[in-house]
Amino acid sequence: MIEVEMAFHNKTAVITGVSQGIGLALARAFQDQGAKVAGIDQNPCPIELDLFTQGDIAEPAVLEDFAEQIKSAFSGVDCLINNAMRSFGGLPDCGYEDFVRAQKIGVAAPYYLTKLLLPVFSPGASVINLSSSRAFQSQKGTESYSAAKGGITALTHAMAVSLSGRVRVNAIAPGWINTTESVFEGADKAQHPAGRVGAPEDIVNAALFLASEKASFITGQTLLVDGGMSRLMVYHNDEGWTYSPD
Repeated sequence: MIEVEMAFHNKTAVITGVSQGIGLALARAFQDQGAKVAGIDQNPCPIELDLFTQGDIAEPAVLEDFAEQIKSAFSGVDCLINNAMRSFGGLPDCGYEDFVRAQKIGVAAPYYLTKLLLPVFSPGASVINLSSSRAFQSQKGTESYSAAKGGITALTHAMAVSLSGRVRVNAIAPGWINTTESVFEGADKAQHPAGRVGAPEDIVNAALFLASEKASFITGQTLLVDGGMSRLMVYHNDEGWTYSPD
């Protein structure tokens, strides 16, 4: 992990989806860099945070209660990371309610939580939205997730303009990130020009940078962190990959 010289000492970071994967890695990293961390997740959090709420961010009342707890516990918010998301599949198996729920979690909740925290953002505060390379490319049956990631990507530059001069708003679009400690070799590695599948630390490093004063001239941007995978054209029998049509 890059060193940021405790740039977040005594600052407050709010992170959604902190119970596993990238969200948990983000919470640990900001704590390690001296930040006070407030988190929310539908599942219990395996680490102790300065503030943790267990709840469903698709529900406005849950977000409202979480925001009030934040306002009571901290003097201000320096960084908000909208990370939480779930996939409900796509056209083959995702109905209307599940599709809408994906948008509530992935787009409406980040919008509403940002709005609720507007009164307490500190000078120079940063909002970081977790997009995905799937905002720009897809697999079959991923409409609920891809639509939400496309939405959060557009929401990022819209909020950056609306909050101009007050809060910087950027997005990180991860590619293939290994959150299960699995080992990927062969074609999985070869399809990444960086030579490996991504790790949560790759997203953490990007977030620490975007939240820091070193990124003070960056806003409204989506940073693609995918090891170059979306830039590599892969054909049949390329990079260890063979096409097998259904």
